[in-house]
Amino acid sequence: MTTIDTTPLAEITEKALELLIRELGLVKTLRFVGQFTAGYGNYTEEREKMFADKTLDDIVSEIKKQRKPK
Repeated sequence: MTTIDTTPLAEITEKALELLIRELGLVKTLRFVGQFTAGYGNYTEEREKMFADKTLDDIVSEIKKQRKPK
């Protein structure tokens, strides 16, 4: 007689994440899991709207302001 595992997918996912975090660490686990996320929206349209009135110098300046000092 064959036994079918009826463990809920949420429980399997939780255990898999625990194992990945233990073996790879949190950052590498997040990078690994992130590759399976399809994303959404239209990045090209969003980017054009987001940066429409900004020069490259403006963008670089904003990035530098957000960085934490070393």
